[in-house]
Amino acid sequence: MATSHSSPTVSPFRIEIPEESLADLRSRLRSARFPQPLPGDDWDTGVPVAYLRRLVEAWEGFDWRAFEARLNRLPHHTTDIDGQTIHFVHVRSAVPGALPLLLTHGWPGSFLEFVDLIGPLTDPEAHGGTAADAFDVVIPSLPGFVFSTPLHGTGWTFTRIASAWITLMDRLGYRRFAVQGGDLGAAIAPQVGRLAADRVIGVHVNGALGDFAGEMDEEALASLTPLEQDRMRRIGEFMRSGFGYIAVQSTRPGLIGVMAADSPVAQLAWIVDKLRAWTHPLDALPEEVLGWDFVLGNASLYWFTACAGAAAYVGYAQREEPEATSRNSGVPTGAVQFAHDIGIRRFAERSNTIVRWTDVEGRGGHFAALEEPELFLDDLQAFFRPLRGVHSA
Repeated sequence: MATSHSSPTVSPFRIEIPEESLADLRSRLRSARFPQPLPGDDWDTGVPVAYLRRLVEAWEGFDWRAFEARLNRLPHHTTDIDGQTIHFVHVRSAVPGALPLLLTHGWPGSFLEFVDLIGPLTDPEAHGGTAADAFDVVIPSLPGFVFSTPLHGTGWTFTRIASAWITLMDRLGYRRFAVQGGDLGAAIAPQVGRLAADRVIGVHVNGALGDFAGEMDEEALASLTPLEQDRMRRIGEFMRSGFGYIAVQSTRPGLIGVMAADSPVAQLAWIVDKLRAWTHPLDALPEEVLGWDFVLGNASLYWFTACAGAAAYVGYAQREEPEATSRNSGVPTGAVQFAHDIGIRRFAERSNTIVRWTDVEGRGGHFAALEEPELFLDDLQAFFRPLRGVHSA
């Protein structure tokens, strides 16, 4: 498990979950007590009990040791930043002059969101691309998430996390670099640009970016394109029926932490509810879209590190003045919006210098790197291609 370091040392890290922790998880899964299904037993009221039972059975049979071994083929490290243990994966490309790329995940995800893209990013030629698009890849775990635990101190705002990421890139010897993020990462990546505009060559995000519209009159709404009007409609639906988890996590993250740390089924249901709601198409099950390795591997990482409460705390207990995250850094910014996403360019341009905006209709959801890896990779490479220029790494 991760341990904290008091110096700027970057230390190798290996995932080694004790056998007793595995046995404990399987025992809890076997003895889980399920509720009586609510009328209809459908997704409108939560995770259907019949489906959850099948998911728990699959988790009990999940080969963690094989999954752990695959993860340990990657170069994991930890370092201490501002008193907080930060876990990260760092893979240098064999291509000379590869561009350093900092990737930031969101909630309820983890560094696993980007693992399958490491090969195409660092060695594009081996995956049908060109060497000129090669990146060195840095994938940190957000403070309070999986191996970046336990959470140390308060005040982990987007600004503080962005500052920690800049320190991390300093320690790895990267002067100039690119940043990308989705979900929480879509707020943190632009903030890295604001804090280090002279060092960040470009910011790429998937999903919502910048300010939402707030209240709009009829004339303003009528000026929106049909695609933008649909996104505004879905924003309204989310605020009416999908905001509950944010209200809980931003006000009582400790309650989530207690329930999720004691019951793997409670943790699984809390996460899977959003995996299903935020993937595309909505009628597909999470494992059909994201794969079993992510659904069960991600749940296992949250469970073994007991991080659900800390992840909720960091994810949505933000107390930051809007001015801190609304200044336009001038850094070139690109965004890709998949079918589930709700980003609207005219709103994003209020606080970002948008140079590329890609709307993908009918495909993809919140977890773009997992759901549509080829489209995600193509857009990322195309955005950074003209920005690479001369940089020192």
